Amino acid sequence: MTPDPTARPDPDSILHSLKREEERARKGRLKIFFGMSAGVGKTYDMLKAAHEALSKGVDVVIGYVETHGRADTQALLAGLPIIPRRRVEYKGTTLEEMDVDALLARAPALALVDELAHTNAPGSRHVKRYQDILELLDSGIDVYTTLNVQHLESRADTVAQITGSRMRETVPDSVFDLADSIEIIDLPPDELLRRLTEGKVYIPERSQQAIENFFKKGNLTALREMALRAVAERVDHQLRELMHSQRISGPWKAGQRLVVGISSSPNTVNLIRWARRTAYTMDASWIAVYVESSKPLTEDARDQLRKNMKLARELGAEIVTTADEDIVSAILRVAREQNATQLLVGKSERLFPFRKSLPERLIQESRELDVYVVGGGKESSVERRLFSIPEIHSGALQYGAALLLVGLVALMCYPFADQLGYQTVSLILLLMVALLPLKLGVGPVLFGASLSALVWNYFFIPPQFTFAIGLPRDLLMFAMYFCIAAVAGVLTARIRAREKAVRSRESRASALYRLTRDLSVARSLDEVVKAAVNNIRKQFDAEVIVFLSQRDGDIFTAAHPESTFSIDEKEFGVASWVYWNEKRAGRFTDTLPSAASTYFPLSGPRYPLGVVGVRPSLDRPLSMDQENLLQNFLSQLSSSIEREQLNDITKETIVLAESEKLYRTLFSSISHELRTPIAAIISASEGLAMGVPPDLGAELATEVRTAAIRLHQLVENLLDMTRLESGMIQPRLDWCDVQDLIQTVARKMKQDIAKHRLVVHERNGLPLLRIDFGLMEQVLSNLVRNAVSYTPENSVVEIGASMDGDHCSITVADNGPGLPSESLTRLFDKFYRVPGSPSGGTGLGLSIARGFVEAHKGTITVENRPTGGARFTIRLPVSEQPQLELPASDG
Repeated sequence: MTPDPTARPDPDSILHSLKREEERARKGRLKIFFGMSAGVGKTYDMLKAAHEALSKGVDVVIGYVETHGRADTQALLAGLPIIPRRRVEYKGTTLEEMDVDALLARAPALALVDELAHTNAPGSRHVKRYQDILELLDSGIDVYTTLNVQHLESRADTVAQITGSRMRETVPDSVFDLADSIEIIDLPPDELLRRLTEGKVYIPERSQQAIENFFKKGNLTALREMALRAVAERVDHQLRELMHSQRISGPWKAGQRLVVGISSSPNTVNLIRWARRTAYTMDASWIAVYVESSKPLTEDARDQLRKNMKLARELGAEIVTTADEDIVSAILRVAREQNATQLLVGKSERLFPFRKSLPERLIQESRELDVYVVGGGKESSVERRLFSIPEIHSGALQYGAALLLVGLVALMCYPFADQLGYQTVSLILLLMVALLPLKLGVGPVLFGASLSALVWNYFFIPPQFTFAIGLPRDLLMFAMYFCIAAVAGVLTARIRAREKAVRSRESRASALYRLTRDLSVARSLDEVVKAAVNNIRKQFDAEVIVFLSQRDGDIFTAAHPESTFSIDEKEFGVASWVYWNEKRAGRFTDTLPSAASTYFPLSGPRYPLGVVGVRPSLDRPLSMDQENLLQNFLSQLSSSIEREQLNDITKETIVLAESEKLYRTLFSSISHELRTPIAAIISASEGLAMGVPPDLGAELATEVRTAAIRLHQLVENLLDMTRLESGMIQPRLDWCDVQDLIQTVARKMKQDIAKHRLVVHERNGLPLLRIDFGLMEQVLSNLVRNAVSYTPENSVVEIGASMDGDHCSITVADNGPGLPSESLTRLFDKFYRVPGSPSGGTGLGLSIARGFVEAHKGTITVENRPTGGARFTIRLPVSEQPQLELPASDG
């Protein structure tokens, strides 16, 4: 079968294939030697393949091979380079594992790694050996490995049911699918049992035990079938993938795959059941195809179609919906895309002698596909749709409008019949019939076409006022007129119907786009739910209620506030059932149908995300199109909810990391700061207790006082920082003199700056400031204490104040070494200390100073002075000065 040259390639598919090929080119290739159980010869065949590759010049290295003491396997190790195993101590036992780092450093072209499902020893880089292999593949190293079918994740439960032994070591099926090639090592059960008996697999004592338990003939036969079936499924998947990438229309009859066409006909039920029995007998997968056309379905037909699709889904069919006006070409297209081998269709009769029935067309055009025609009842609605026979849905008003328009046009033309001629009148009437479908349905259009032909014959064709036609040419013209009017009207109506269908699809696509857009701009979980509720409510004219699971995956306790209606305890029970079972239930379903609303699950990859309840305002079930659109809505909503939950988890993780970092910093700093004064107090108090001379006692008392003051200052800093972060700092503002503030700080800091020179620059005429004197005193004290801590002895510390526009600037400067440029932007951060700072201090003083200044609506900055040293500048706003009240005179 060759590719269809007229088929237009899918750009997304081509891009996906190119990316996949590029990724495969960068990575190593994986080959799995696959078997039904231990002892079939997987490791033996892997080593033989390695020797063959080595003979061709391939750089082969053994990363890890387990021979289990089998002599013939052990002999094949000769001549193959081996990477020494890594030894791991665990609970007093020495375990040997593959040395991944040594293997990566050796970088061979091909590595042999036995036992893909092996669990590594604790302390290894990866928990599983297949993760080691994935790392080797990512590094461009090809890998040969071995695997038994019972170690596949998807087969583990089945194996446990068959053998009674549950596999503890499993491999995800995704790793199995990742393999570039799989070589199945098959061995009949009798041959394997003979090898067990001869001791070629296990030692004799263990072999007898294995035969009596796991290695029973029935077990081995079942495992063999599972292994062969797993490889066959993989080959079938690869075949379809190849056909899709190469745009091969197919089918290639490498396996059995059925396609059954379904419709809104009640006869489809028998066809679906017959298809299920056939698929089961042939052990084949099957697909149910519904072809959507522009022709609308009646309410009963939609209900029947919904039931048919539900039945097919329950019986295990894969549902495919496609849009086309030609049902035959659509079914054949889907069949070839799905690489089907058989088509199943119901029997139907010809509606016209000159038109072939649907089964006849399928048989004629199916070419290499086998077509089964199943007996049924009368012709189905699918057949009627195929021939586009119109159904009457128009009301009496439209028929009356057609009658009125034909009469008006005929009445307008009648006075001018002699001048125009009856041939021209026919063209005018024909134009009117062609325009009728723009507003009327198919039935009124056919009625208008027939009526116009009769009116033209009776009033305009000679002899007038009779239905007789005298001339043969007029008779031919009348027949042609009738046919042209009818065909033109029906075709125009069909175009309108197709346009309506296209608009309906466009409306669904636009609705999904609007929802996706609104969900993408949502910045919180509440905004996501609000956007979804608004879109569902608008699109489906329904009230919506949303339940979201708790953060730990537990069931919800109440509806989301954005819900548009509330429910009672009974309805809450229905929603809970939907949550735990992840299946829809409620009104218009077969599960708990007495509920007032229909509830749909919001499924997530780890656990259910919630439930959405929908209550249509018209109290009727959603159409099939609406239900499909709603499912797309819910899928988008689930993805957005999961996105927001992951964002919240990420934010919390960042906060926890920062909190942990802050905790470690605080603990390290505070513990040091607490130990120093406490140690001094304990030492001095012990000296006083022992009895010392008065002069030494006074010195020890001074030391105790100094340590206690330091400890008190530390506690005060922590309390001030707590008050700042909780927003509890409320300055008690009062009018204060700046010079008085500076002198108070200089007086109280006299002992702390005894080894430095404090210079106060006084300036008269400064205005009063409305500040909290105590808080600003602490700010200046912290700045002076900081200057003393970071400058050598005998350095100068200067304090001054001046006016700067409508602000008062207070500066604290020193002539020390200054600050590193990289520290200027971080100096006011909590717990930050300049690198190389002397021990002592918590790094909170400057942060507290900034908080107090900002509480006064001021700013604090730091810079290095051009002449050396650092300068801190506080700028506080100057308020309108108070009016001083003068004492009254006695004159």
